[in-house]
Amino acid sequence: MNDLLARLRATVGAAQVLTHEDPGADLSAWEQDWRKRARGRALAVVRPGSTTEVAAMVRACAEAGVSIVPQGGNTGLVVGSVPDDSGTQVVLSLTRMNRVRALDPANLTITVEAGCVLQAVQDSATQAGFLFPLSLAAEGSCTIGGNLATNAGGTQVLRYGNARDLCLGLEVVTAQGDVWHGLSGLRKDNTGYDLRDLMIGSEGTLGIITAATLKLFPAPAAQLTAWARVPGVAAAVALLNLARAQLGPALTGFEVMGAFALQLVARHFAAARALCRRHGAARHGRAAGAERQRVRSPRPRPAGGFVASRHRAGPRQ
Repeated sequence: MNDLLARLRATVGAAQVLTHEDPGADLSAWEQDWRKRARGRALAVVRPGSTTEVAAMVRACAEAGVSIVPQGGNTGLVVGSVPDDSGTQVVLSLTRMNRVRALDPANLTITVEAGCVLQAVQDSATQAGFLFPLSLAAEGSCTIGGNLATNAGGTQVLRYGNARDLCLGLEVVTAQGDVWHGLSGLRKDNTGYDLRDLMIGSEGTLGIITAATLKLFPAPAAQLTAWARVPGVAAAVALLNLARAQLGPALTGFEVMGAFALQLVARHFAAARALCRRHGAARHGRAAGAERQRVRSPRPRPAGGFVASRHRAGPRQ
């Protein structure tokens, strides 16, 4: 193992290979899941800064017979991004690979590295006058690599789909340490096997995503929120059908919240208690329309995630 650690340090730099033997070492941020319900023990945490370094690291671990646990923001809730307790696995943290490589306004695409935080991708799109619609509670700390590796959904799946539907191309390091250069922004591509979709959702078992080319959309002109109280699931489904009939493809999100979920919100978010008590079990929807609005409202980020909205999309202003 010492030979492997020496090789890893030579590859990425000694400061980017963390072990329990380091003075004052605390690897809990990488070894413990977000809910603090499980903790493993890694041989080392390695933080490469480029795809070339990732490939070299994978080759070194493969030759040494050491397994790798790829990790993004470590925000998952299923203990899939932390090592076991054997002390023999290497955690590959991609957080240093956080650059926005390119933004193509003509093709409505953005190319980012896997360690780029989801909110940073959203902000880059917004600054350019566009929308990257993937949105979820952990967007301030989860990374694009993890979103794609788990095929994350988020709050706007009805209109924009899962992470797979928002990705046009990938750059991936295979288990052998080779690099697949698939960062295409081509939207109409029927050539060969669809390796991109095979990698998305594979959770690092087939390869390590190091970069992605993602779809952008015109920014919404305005946004509208609806919150409706319903007596049960059947009524909620009926409301969904009504929303689809009236809004068609403009409906971007539709979620159900039961009384238990609202009780948790009321317990932890004082500002929301009166609203939760008034509405009890509730349903809320989000939609977008084609009408042009004079004022474009920003996409809300409510605490607790219990308020959603619908936005009317129109020509950017």
